[in-house]
Amino acid sequence: MKKSFTLLELIIVIVVVAILSSTIIPRIQTKSLNQAAIQLLSHIRYTQHLAMIDDKYDKNDLNWYKKRWQLAFISSKAANGGPSYTIFSDTSGNSTGDANEIEIAINPLNKTQRMTGGHSGDKDLNINSSTFIGMKKLNLKYTYGITGIKLSKSCKVYGSKRIYFDYLGRPLKGKLGKANGGGNTSAYESNNLIERNCEITLEKNEDSITIRITPETGYSCILKKGKNSCI
Repeated sequence: MKKSFTLLELIIVIVVVAILSSTIIPRIQTKSLNQAAIQLLSHIRYTQHLAMIDDKYDKNDLNWYKKRWQLAFISSKAANGGPSYTIFSDTSGNSTGDANEIEIAINPLNKTQRMTGGHSGDKDLNINSSTFIGMKKLNLKYTYGITGIKLSKSCKVYGSKRIYFDYLGRPLKGKLGKANGGGNTSAYESNNLIERNCEITLEKNEDSITIRITPETGYSCILKKGKNSCI
């Protein structure tokens, strides 16, 4: 006689699968969220490192400060709507605040890649292009499924989602490009220095994780879940 599952056995299997799914899936989600946060943290620190070893001061250039190294969060079509980010120094042209290919940092682990998860302007910076020269890992939506990035008020000026550093490693906020749209008009402005803890929160569905950048020193870390201290 051919054996088959009874209805009761089938129901038990479905219940067991549902229980396993409810415990395993959140762990997978949390793991990818943690990975995204660790990566972003390392790249914030790398941006600070670049700023400290590559001082942009030039007495013959009134706009020298606009060339400081920065990390800008991007949500353009070229980044599949993001969230993603780009590390660059606005060195060419009139310092518009937008990066082109030669201004974006080179991946120190792969000299053929630029440190962007997708940026408009050049075809090679579009994550959907077959000639994409960026790093898909920097596109947090594409790689880790991150659904949103929120910056605290202490690290935003006119809604700009950018963090940059001076030669001492001090963190600043806002747009470095042209004055329209809230761009800087001098090397140090009172509303551009980060004076309180800057917190960047990555969201994935209903879960989240927060990175903190402290004022003055620019020290950055991942916060413990539900705590006001670093991991």
